[in-house]
Amino acid sequence: MSISMRRDRRRTFTDALILGPVLSVVLLAVVAKAALLTGVFYVLFPELAALSYDVFTRPAGEWARSPVMLAITPSVTAALGTALTQAMVYSLWSVALTIAGAILIIGLMRSPIMPAISAAFLPLVFGITSWWYPISIAAVMAILALVSTIYGRILASGDVGQAPALDTVAQTDEIERAPRLRTWLPIFIFFGFVLVAYGLARVTGLRLILFPPLVMTAFEIFTNANIRPWTKRPLTLPLVCTFTAAVGLAALLWFGAGPLSVVVSLLVGIVTLRVLRLHFPPALTVGLLPQIMLHPDWRFVLAVTLGSSALVGAFLLARPLLLNQSAPLTAGDRSG
Repeated sequence: MSISMRRDRRRTFTDALILGPVLSVVLLAVVAKAALLTGVFYVLFPELAALSYDVFTRPAGEWARSPVMLAITPSVTAALGTALTQAMVYSLWSVALTIAGAILIIGLMRSPIMPAISAAFLPLVFGITSWWYPISIAAVMAILALVSTIYGRILASGDVGQAPALDTVAQTDEIERAPRLRTWLPIFIFFGFVLVAYGLARVTGLRLILFPPLVMTAFEIFTNANIRPWTKRPLTLPLVCTFTAAVGLAALLWFGAGPLSVVVSLLVGIVTLRVLRLHFPPALTVGLLPQIMLHPDWRFVLAVTLGSSALVGAFLLARPLLLNQSAPLTAGDRSG
């Protein structure tokens, strides 16, 4: 490889790492300002933090390469979650039905946008019954899909379209591979964890032990144990989630709801992920959850700590059973 080619790759990598987080923070600040001005707090969809961070830092990644699904999938699952919240009270059955319904929709749509699980579960957790919730998500996700498409084309025109998102190309390739379940065991383990987390939440009175990003993370970690980088460093997940939850809560209490607290939460979260060299976008979502809570306090941080710790404990117990349950698709499988 020539020196000029190496320089181009280093420049490409640097550009993606710098431009991606900046665009993500700017987009969330604009959305937060719109939510503040209109009073429609549903516009500030917390999963937007994870999705925007990933598509802007990994312009050649799976989510960024699926702009239509990026725009549609969370909106559809959000509508499902809203309808079920209107029809049912928060209970084990409504939790299971909402999560299973979201997973089924994602599977039927063949969509890679797993944060759509959180989009379905969030209204049930927070008691959101207004149809403005899925409408708002449809609007912000359409904007994200449009901006990310334009961003990707601009990068591609400058020969930087294949920029890796993190510290190594290999890690990006790991994230890209689609999983194939060999058995239903991971699904059973996942719903077993949901049952345990729900029970823990009922016993402690901390509903947010089963917080929305945790459900999506649990599904990913149990069904894709072989290929998700998080599974190699599971003990870092509770630390990162607790820290971003504490920062998000502190920013909200100090600066109030709006762009400033959102920007502070995102910046601290992004720096934390970079320092730890961990690509875990759901941590950014955790930091924004206080923005949509009516009366956020320290119990939110405690709930996040307990929920994420329970997930890691369950994964460590189940890991011997999970590691042989999924396998990367071959190139021929993907083309089919």
